[in-house]
Amino acid sequence: MSQPSLTAGDQSNYGMFRDCVSGPVIQKLLFAPAKPVKRKTARERKNSAAKPSATDYLGAEDEAGDLADFVDYIAAEIFFSLPPDLQTLSYPAAQRDSHLAQRYMDPLPPATLELILSAIPLSVSDSLQTYGLLEDGSCLPRFFTPIINSYITSATAPPPPWSTTRASACEICDRSWINLTYHHLIPKEVHAKVIKRGWHEEWMLNSVAWLCGACHRFVHRIAGNEELAREWWTVERLLQREDVRAWASWVGRVRWKAK
Repeated sequence: MSQPSLTAGDQSNYGMFRDCVSGPVIQKLLFAPAKPVKRKTARERKNSAAKPSATDYLGAEDEAGDLADFVDYIAAEIFFSLPPDLQTLSYPAAQRDSHLAQRYMDPLPPATLELILSAIPLSVSDSLQTYGLLEDGSCLPRFFTPIINSYITSATAPPPPWSTTRASACEICDRSWINLTYHHLIPKEVHAKVIKRGWHEEWMLNSVAWLCGACHRFVHRIAGNEELAREWWTVERLLQREDVRAWASWVGRVRWKAK
């Protein structure tokens, strides 16, 4: 079936879901425990051809590509059968809507899980059985439940504390050899006003960018605190400005001479 085009946010969620699918698939295909076999006679062992092992599979480029295509196919078939609000699930969405958070809590309520499973195309179960990942269709819930719970946990995870997000280079001029400082993307001086006027949600207030001193000072020169909070509250938005890009291009060429 053809899949709808993805927005940037949807692509992020789809990539997250595909990662959740790939783990169990690869684990089962490559590292499944060997099944007990009937002991062969010496003559049978001599005449039988050696079968490829999991390590053989890992070393074969074509097979690895086929495995990636299979994971992508399974992930897409399932993802696009999910309810729209589950496809776009995020920490902000769950914070804004308590009913959404309750509906997609981890672990999923049985009624929600049953509804999701009922919408998964039959082709998914057939393909998983063909590849030996399911014994039969009745095993789909056991295979799928950890995947969807893992996806929900990942999608609704809160942003990391700012202190753990330190970049290796200035996020504006990209100089990696210079000291960095953290810039509150929503200036602390206007936090109370931001919440009162509903410009942003409270969990976003401590968002930071790691900037060199020159870029940090430049950002505060181009706009006041309120404008920074309302209009320029991500690095991506800052870099949409022509003056910021021009500054980044110039200051990125400034190098200290060794003494």
